[in-house]
Amino acid sequence: MKRRIPVSVIFIVGLILAFFLDGSISQAFASVLYAAPNSMVPYLTLMWLCMTAFFSTRIKRLHVGIWAAIIGFVFDSYYTGLLGVYVFIFPLVVYIGQAIYESLPKNFLSGFLVFFIDVTFAISLNWLANIFVGQVEPSASIFLVNALAPTLALNLFFFAICYFPIESLYARHRR
Repeated sequence: MKRRIPVSVIFIVGLILAFFLDGSISQAFASVLYAAPNSMVPYLTLMWLCMTAFFSTRIKRLHVGIWAAIIGFVFDSYYTGLLGVYVFIFPLVVYIGQAIYESLPKNFLSGFLVFFIDVTFAISLNWLANIFVGQVEPSASIFLVNALAPTLALNLFFFAICYFPIESLYARHRR
């Protein structure tokens, strides 16, 4: 008889893996992802949190919001250098995404739409925080064309590739 791995262990391992993949992909493909004037930022950590929030409604609560704040703090201290931004963005985006997803039919297109909203919200809040501290220019047109559109394209591509494997992973380990 096979032993089942607890969903909480799968969630934590996946969260750590997604966290380090964000940095690894950014570093390995920096010349492509951050070619001037565009920037494509991978949000695999946010994708893992959102997908867990989507699929945990059908299994058991994993306290995704608390974990989102914890990984947001680590994300801020490890990647951004601006402490406090993702501590608030990740839990807020996960909460909003889960609330929207619960009111829609549970399928790929609903998840795709909600993740589109989540990434848009996350990168927009990050941009506003960076304007507040003076790290970026407050030009909305440059932000939309050079940061938001490429980042959305990259992350929606990752979402399309990862949705079904992650859904089946959580479905296999449901109790």
